[in-house]
Amino acid sequence: MAILGNIRKRTTVLILIIGLALFAFVISGIFTGNDSGAKIGSSVAEVNGEDLSIDEFRQKVEQASRRYGANFSSTQLVNTVYDQEIRSALLNQQFEDLGITIESDQIVEFVKTSGYAQIPDFQDENGIFNAEIFKSAIADWKVNDPLRYDAWLQDEKNIMQAAKEQLYFNLVKAGAGATLNEGEFDYNLTNNKVDLQYVRVPYSSIADSTIQVSKKEIEAYVKEHKEDYKQDKARDVRFVFFEEKPSLEDENAVKDGLVALLDDTVEYNQSTDQNDTIAGFRNATDMAAFLDRNSDSKYDTIFKAKKDLPAVAADSIMSLKVGEIYGPYRDGDFFKLSKMMERKPNGSVKASHILFTYEGATRANPEIKRTKEEAEAEAKKILVEAQKEDAVFANLARDNSDGPSAPRGGDLGYFQEGIMADEFNDFCFANAVGKVGLVETDFGFHVIRVDDKVDIVKVATLSREVESSEETINTLFTEATKFEMASIDADANDFSDIAKESEFTVRPVNKIKEMDENLPGLGSQRAVVQWAFNDDTKVGAIKRFDLTNGYAVVQLTKKYKEGVMSSEDASATALPKIRKERKAEQIIAANKGKSLEDLASANNVKVSTASALTMKSPTIPGAGREPFVVGSAFALDEGASSSLLKGETGVFMVKVTKKTPAAEIQNFSTYAKTLSTSNANRVNSAVYNALKEGAEIEDKRATFY
Repeated sequence: MAILGNIRKRTTVLILIIGLALFAFVISGIFTGNDSGAKIGSSVAEVNGEDLSIDEFRQKVEQASRRYGANFSSTQLVNTVYDQEIRSALLNQQFEDLGITIESDQIVEFVKTSGYAQIPDFQDENGIFNAEIFKSAIADWKVNDPLRYDAWLQDEKNIMQAAKEQLYFNLVKAGAGATLNEGEFDYNLTNNKVDLQYVRVPYSSIADSTIQVSKKEIEAYVKEHKEDYKQDKARDVRFVFFEEKPSLEDENAVKDGLVALLDDTVEYNQSTDQNDTIAGFRNATDMAAFLDRNSDSKYDTIFKAKKDLPAVAADSIMSLKVGEIYGPYRDGDFFKLSKMMERKPNGSVKASHILFTYEGATRANPEIKRTKEEAEAEAKKILVEAQKEDAVFANLARDNSDGPSAPRGGDLGYFQEGIMADEFNDFCFANAVGKVGLVETDFGFHVIRVDDKVDIVKVATLSREVESSEETINTLFTEATKFEMASIDADANDFSDIAKESEFTVRPVNKIKEMDENLPGLGSQRAVVQWAFNDDTKVGAIKRFDLTNGYAVVQLTKKYKEGVMSSEDASATALPKIRKERKAEQIIAANKGKSLEDLASANNVKVSTASALTMKSPTIPGAGREPFVVGSAFALDEGASSSLLKGETGVFMVKVTKKTPAAEIQNFSTYAKTLSTSNANRVNSAVYNALKEGAEIEDKRATFY
């Protein structure tokens, strides 16, 4: 709306700007002498020196677009296809190195165990996949149905890829088993137990402010732990969003327009040379025609219950008498007037039922073999139970009903006349709430309870959407432009101050990745991301972006290079770790040589106990997960105490009070098999992640998208 509105109002200026831009583009090409296609290149990525063709990539993105439809944005499609192509490239390189190929008989075997085996053209008269029929069908397509054969060639390519992957991963899985010794080791990790006393001096006992860490120390720490502080290329931005939304004047104009349509008006009719009386909303006799002319919504002649009316006005509308009007009222982006046209007392019934069907009844479950007489007898028996004062109808329905509503306690919800079978309908609408009875329909015998009845109403609603006026759009454009120009003319650091002077809200977005699309507070804004990553965009640069619902004035505030983080960027996570190390050193130095009790007394903590700890789950109640501390305890003899131990949450000293070895068993094959299954289940993802981590991948997507 904002863009289109301004195009209409600034046609001459825009033509001039576009002309200058095209002229600058041509001149730029003359002076640089560079061919843009040559500069961009022809690959979307490079995987271990192998180029992935941009042309093939675009074809696959187009295919994915047809497959996924509107559920995926263009960037999501690109990212999805990219991940698939990187995976295929890495695995195909492995297939080539290992000499993995797929022969025709292997394709047949793969098809036999896949969804392709369900294609009727590949099955015999018994609906069973037949290899010879499969081969004949493909040969026939090649001669008589070229389009289908071309589609099959693509499927065959996918089948061969899937078959190669299956073979490759199966080779890896063959070496991912577990020995009996490994099964025994895992059994002991789970079942060896230790009880202990422990004292924990938490790191939080020393204030962070007392631990001074210099920039050089952070740099040294990051250098020692480079793998933990790798970062991708990223950007920080901040922006002010000028949202296009109706002003109070726009809202009042819509509201006043609705009120003006309430009553009759007099208009001069030039053809008859007379004044005509035009019926208003209050007196309109042809409501459908009136709303067609004056409303943003049509006349809805369906009777509705209170729950189906606008929540903001449902109570008021239901209290109207026929002919009365409520409003104007705001409902979302609309102002509305609602007129009561007709009311049906008790027009909607809520009921529950217990169905007893029988063999031959309409839609009867084929597994039900009871006769009609048997179904009637069972229904009458349950009717007696359901009519008792203490009966819980929902429980009876869950336990006895053959209907699909059984899991809901037989609840059928609310329905109007004519929805249910005639006999069922007549019982529900003819009886009072609480009545329980038995009726027969084509579906079987129903024990019915009438749960509730409510009025339904027919309402005519005159609605007008609240939209921004041309004046509001112009004002918004002016505000955004003024702020943009003031920010550009000022120092880069003054962006927030200028916004604050005009009471605009500045929103930061940090660590944007090169292929990101959605920005918090702005939604899908790929153009902003591309601008932020453009080499010509310098830190401090400012630009206004025209959005579908307004404008955003954006400033680039920081650039992050790919590689190891700087000390400033790493400090948020490195500083707490360095402080923890320092605190541990201080606590240990101050408490050397102390016993368990002395350590507790000197640090104003208590001696705690923990029982049945295992190596497999090294969590100490009251202290959290402490694998090093628990592991150290298992290395001690019963009755022995440890030295001071650096834990995750504090410095520990433990004393083993009891060690309980795992019960002896004769065979560890079950545990070995469980380990083998667990290892095999991780192979596909673990192997691919390892290949990806070890590969040299150059991502060029941002050049094209």
